[in-house]
Parts: sequence; C-alpha cells; structure tokens
Amino acid sequence: MNKLNNNKEYNKKVKKKLTVRGVLTFLVVLSMVRQFFLGNYEGIFTGLLCLMLFAVPIIIDRKLHVDIPKTLESIILLMIFSAEMLGEVDAFYVKIKGWDTILHTTNGFLMAAVGIALVDILNRSDKFAINLSPFFVAFVAFCFSMTVGVTWEFFEFSMDLLLKTDMQKDWVIPAIHSVMLDPTNTNRVISIPIETLEVNGIDLKLGGYLDVGIVDTMKDLLVNLVGAVIFSIIGYFYVKGGGEGRFVSRFIPRLRTRK
Repeated sequence: MNKLNNNKEYNKKVKKKLTVRGVLTFLVVLSMVRQFFLGNYEGIFTGLLCLMLFAVPIIIDRKLHVDIPKTLESIILLMIFSAEMLGEVDAFYVKIKGWDTILHTTNGFLMAAVGIALVDILNRSDKFAINLSPFFVAFVAFCFSMTVGVTWEFFEFSMDLLLKTDMQKDWVIPAIHSVMLDPTNTNRVISIPIETLEVNGIDLKLGGYLDVGIVDTMKDLLVNLVGAVIFSIIGYFYVKGGGEGRFVSRFIPRLRTRK
C-alpha cells in the first residue's frame, strides 16, 4: 500500500514538472517560429540550445536516479528560459536593468543547493566512509557554487574573445583613476573625469569610456557570492537538523532508491 502511494506521489510530481516544462517548451518553439519569419537564424539556434538544456534534468533523473524536487527543476527551467530566450533572443539583458544580476544571484543560490546535495548524498551513502560536519558541507557547497560561477565567467570571456560576442556586458566608466598618470612617479593616484569618448573621430556621447567586461564579471561573481552564502547558511541548518525542513527540501536533489 505504501509502495502504491509512493508511486502515485512520484507520478504527481512528474506531471507537475511536465506542466512547467511543457509551457516553457511551447514558448520556446513559438519564439523559434517568430525568429524564423524575422530571419534571425541565430535566435533559432538559441532556441534549439534551450530545448537541449531542458532535457538535462530528465537525463539526470532517469539515468542517474536523482530525484530533482519540483521547485528546483522549475526554477532551473525558468532560469534557462530567462537567460537564453528572454535574455539573449529578446534582449532583456539590455532592455531590463538588473536582469543579468537577478540571474547570477539565483544561479549562486541554486548551485549552492546542488553542492549541498552532492555532499549530502555521499554522507548518506553506505559506499563512502565519510561523515562531514554541517559546517564543512556548507563550505563545500559555497565553494562549488563559486567554482561554477567562475567557470561560467571563463566561458563568457572565451565567447567574447573567440566569437566576438558581448556576453561580458560593457560598462560606462565616468573617470580614470590611475598611478600611471602621475608625472612624479610617486605612486600617487591621479583622477581624471571623462566628458567625451571618440572612436574613429565620432563622439559616442556616453559620458565615459567603455570598460569591456571587468566590472560586469566582478559584479556577476559578487552577486553569485551573495546567493551562495545565503543558501550555504540555510544548508548548514538543514544538514545539522538531519535533513529535515520542507522549504530546503524543495531545493535539494536526492538519490532515488532503484526499484
């Protein structure tokens, strides 16, 4: 009877996940059709990439027997859709201020959850003779989240360098502060406000010079850190409490018993 109830519960979770995935998949396909009529073939490719990424949670669930909670999977799918379709295709990164910041903060939060899950699965497994303290589990989760964030920034830099994209968005810097401008060579910082920026004789009227990615990268890593710290603290109390807590359990994947 318990096994039957468990199966029903699992099937309900699968149906709810399919509902979210189905709606987002429909929106992606709709966007791809629109991009086709607009002649934006890069947008179509982005849509195909989005659909491929949608399949990753299914593969993890079926092949690795890892039960991804409905809430976590829904947020992951929404993150993919928001980053690829809304961010890249519909230019939300440019149109909506803070769009990139929201996604990177959420990513730091979610990757810390995945880090907690990886260590927690090992802690609960009889195959591994380890039993890490809640603090160390939280620390590993934090490090895992930051490593994913840094790796993503490497990817953005590589795309900008090799494919001439602009994933590391430019920032307008209104002044230069540098010891290189000190004529006395005494390591004194000289500040010069920038009023105009000319490129090939054309005044871009930006009120500063373009920083090509450094500020954006550091901002992304900073908000990633904020998300990672928040969930690592939550995860610490989750592990300390023996894995109890309805809120946190919605974000922690678990190894499913094979039937």
